[in-house]
Amino acid sequence: MADETLTLTLDSGGDVVIKLRPDLAPGHVERIATLAKDGFYDGVVFHRVIPGFMAQGGDPTGTGMGGSKLPDIKAEFSREKHVRGICSMARSSNPNSANSQFFICFDDATFLDGQYTVWGEVTSGMEHVDALPKGEPPRTPGKIVTATVA
Repeated sequence: MADETLTLTLDSGGDVVIKLRPDLAPGHVERIATLAKDGFYDGVVFHRVIPGFMAQGGDPTGTGMGGSKLPDIKAEFSREKHVRGICSMARSSNPNSANSQFFICFDDATFLDGQYTVWGEVTSGMEHVDALPKGEPPRTPGKIVTATVA
């Protein structure tokens, strides 16, 4: 896959550049890239931002209960560690229920290892993730203005 990075331009004015990892999760990388190219993530908020843990987004309803119209994806668990800057898919209690929601780790969250699908890692702009408004949901959530794949 030629697509190597996902850039999230946040409403704070900062870009978060994520190195995609098709070597770990080809199906999930393909889904994220497809949704980004379709404009799915444009205008979507980070609806769950927990200091010291992670920032979660990718739900068009902003509630944590929504997803894309595409079918859920089969889990692609790996040995990759959930550490600062890792991007992984959110899901329900069903391991094969990931769809469009994802999270970016603020800190080590190794208790998630092998249970959530890692699909990328932040290579620049982590300070913009750190600056997202906190809360579940935040009073004024941070927003993805555009998501582009290059």
